[in-house]
Amino acid sequence: MADVAAPLKRRSYASVSDKIADIVLKRPTHWVWFAAFGVASLGTMALIAAIGYLFLRGIGIWGVNIPTAWGFAIANFVWWIGIGHAGTFISAILLLLRQRWRTSINRFAEAMTLFAAGIAGMFPILHLGRPWFFYWLVPYPNVMELWPQWRSALVWDIFAISTYLIVSAVFWYIGLVPDLATLRDRAKSRVKQIVYGLMALGWRGEARHWARFETAYLLLAGLATPLVVSVHSVVSLDFAIGIVPGYHSTVFPPYFVAGALFSGFAMVLTLAIPLRHFFGLEEFITDRHLENAAKILLACGWIVAYGYFIETFTAYYSGDEFEIAMVQDRLHGFYAPVYWTVLLCNVLVPQTLWWRTARRSVWTLFVVSLLVNLGMWLERVMIVVQSMHHDFMPSAWGNFIPTVWDWITFGGSIAFFAFLFLGFVRLLPAISIFEMRELVHEEKK
Repeated sequence: MADVAAPLKRRSYASVSDKIADIVLKRPTHWVWFAAFGVASLGTMALIAAIGYLFLRGIGIWGVNIPTAWGFAIANFVWWIGIGHAGTFISAILLLLRQRWRTSINRFAEAMTLFAAGIAGMFPILHLGRPWFFYWLVPYPNVMELWPQWRSALVWDIFAISTYLIVSAVFWYIGLVPDLATLRDRAKSRVKQIVYGLMALGWRGEARHWARFETAYLLLAGLATPLVVSVHSVVSLDFAIGIVPGYHSTVFPPYFVAGALFSGFAMVLTLAIPLRHFFGLEEFITDRHLENAAKILLACGWIVAYGYFIETFTAYYSGDEFEIAMVQDRLHGFYAPVYWTVLLCNVLVPQTLWWRTARRSVWTLFVVSLLVNLGMWLERVMIVVQSMHHDFMPSAWGNFIPTVWDWITFGGSIAFFAFLFLGFVRLLPAISIFEMRELVHEEKK
C-alpha cells in the first residue's frame, strides 16, 4: 500500500483537487485529443451509416448464412459486455474488500463499463432482423396478450443487460456527485456552474450528506457485486442451452466470467496507460496500480487457459463424435488460424507478466493488453462462428466470411466507444477527487 500512495504524501486536499479538476476546467485541450476525437467521430458516423443501411436492406448485408446464423454481431455483443466487467469488479468488489489501490482507476473503469454495456446491448437488437420491434422482448401488458418466449435467450439478455446498465449508471452517477460539486465550486464559466450545479443535486458536503452518500454507495456496491457473476453467466447460457457442439458445455458460465474479467482488465490497462501519459497523472495512476491490474490479468488468463483445456478434454472424454469432430475442425479446419491466434494472444503472451520487470514496463503492459483484447475478440468469433459452420449433416455445412459491413460495424463500435470515452475525460473527472483526498488524509495521519 505504501507504494501506491507514496507520491500522494506530498499532496494536500487543494493540490489533489487542482490537479484532477483542472483537466476539465482549465487545461487546454491537447492536439492529440483533437486528432483522436476526429478519428472517433468519423468512425461513429460510419457506424451510423452501417446501421442505417442495415435497417434499409436487412441483415443479409452481413456474412451470416445457414448454418452460421450468428456472426460478428453476437461475437461483438459478448466481447463488449465482457469488457464492462472490470469496471464493476474494480468499483464494487474491491470497494467492499477495502482495496485502496482501486481509487485511482475506478472512475474511468466505471465509465468504461457504462459505455461498453450500452454498445453491447445494441448488437442483439441489430441482429433481430426487425429491430424496430425490439420491445416485443419486454414483458409489458398489451392488447394482443402477446408475451415473450421465456425460453428464448434474447429475453434473458434483455433482463441481464438492462439490469447491468441501470445499476452501473446509478453507481457511477452517485460516485460522481461530490466531484460534480467540486467542479461547480471551481468553475469560472456561469454555464458550467449551472450545469455542474444541477448535476450535483445540491451537494454541500454536510455531515448528513456524507452519511447518506456512504450508505447508498455501499448498498449499490453490494447490488453490483453479484452482477459480475450473473450477467456474463446469463450471456454464456445463450450458448450452453443449445445442442450445437461447441456450445453445449457446462463450463461456460465460470469460463465466460473469467474471460470477461480477462478482457475487461486488459481494456483498463489499454485506457489507463495513455490517460496517465497524456494528462500527466503518473502520481495518481502509479506503476503499482498497473502492476496490480496486471496480476489480476495474469490470474484470469490462467482460468481462461484452463477453460480451453477442459473444453477440449471434455469433448474427447465424452466420446461424442460430433464434439470430437468440432475440436478437430477447430485444430485443423477452416478457422484453425483463428484458434491458434487465440492461444497465442490469451495463453502464451500473458505469461510475460510473471516477471516483475514486465509488469512495471508501461510499453510491455500496453502491448500485452492490446493482444489480449484481440485474442478475446477472436475467441468470441471462434465460439460463435466455428461451432456453427459445420452442422450435424455435411450437406448443411458452410463458412462464414465477414463482409465489409461486418467490419464497418465492428470498427464503428470501437470508434463510438472511443468517442464516448474521449468526451468523458474532457467533461468529467477521470479520477475520483473525493476518494483521492480521503487517501491523502489517511496517508498524512
